[in-house]
Amino acid sequence: MSHTRITVAHSPDSDDAFMFYGLASGSVETHGIGVDQVLADIETLNRAAFEGRYEVTAVSFHAYAHLSDKYALLPHGASMGDKYGPIVVARHDSGPSAVKGSRIAIPGTLTTAYLALRIYEPEFEYVVVPFDEIQRAVLDGKAEAGLLIHEGQLTYQDEGLRKIVDLGEWWAERTGGLPLPLGGNIIRRDLGPEMIARVSKMLHDSIAYALSHRREAVDYALRFGRGLDRARTDTFVGMYVNDLTLGYGERGVQAVQRLFDEARERRLIPKAIQVEFSA
Repeated sequence: MSHTRITVAHSPDSDDAFMFYGLASGSVETHGIGVDQVLADIETLNRAAFEGRYEVTAVSFHAYAHLSDKYALLPHGASMGDKYGPIVVARHDSGPSAVKGSRIAIPGTLTTAYLALRIYEPEFEYVVVPFDEIQRAVLDGKAEAGLLIHEGQLTYQDEGLRKIVDLGEWWAERTGGLPLPLGGNIIRRDLGPEMIARVSKMLHDSIAYALSHRREAVDYALRFGRGLDRARTDTFVGMYVNDLTLGYGERGVQAVQRLFDEARERRLIPKAIQVEFSA
């Protein structure tokens, strides 16, 4: 068996850390494949994927719509918001109509949160702000509203911000209950079918291990929670690592296909994308 090293890149969040616990703890058989982990925020990973920098990486589905020639979608590792998702917040109570024409702090133009917001309401100004500084940008008045991903979805009220719209709720109503697909794991096609299959199994096993050793995996994920306590880390992990993460299933595939179809109809992505998996 050849000894190979690959780099797996993911965002420094408790949900991604939880997924990789099986690998990080040495509990999953890697069959001679060495694994280096790189942590970077999702927009940085989206940009790196355009250069093909990492063999395996988490990306936004929005970014994947530009990357399907170079990368294949792994059949596991997705983060989907099931009737919850990115949240638009503001300093004051104002209805969903407040999105139109507003200056909104977003975590990056390749994020699925931004894509979903454009489908929801195409007319707004945006300013790109690192995802963990968006609440501050809204509080300081640099933006009228902010598009929150990651833990901000659980903590915005602590900072006195108000929810304008939950894009996951809106998407579920719009699609008859489909989850909102946010990010997935992709693998470089040039690794070849045999290597892709081996790596895919290893990553699937890592997620399965974390789900079946939840307490210790959440302990590990706590290190990546940026101030979330254990209860909130557990909640956040449960929101984004679940049965849809272990395998898309028919419902997950439908959700991703619907997102791509809606985005293409509005010319928000460069071409039509058919959801297909690596192995």
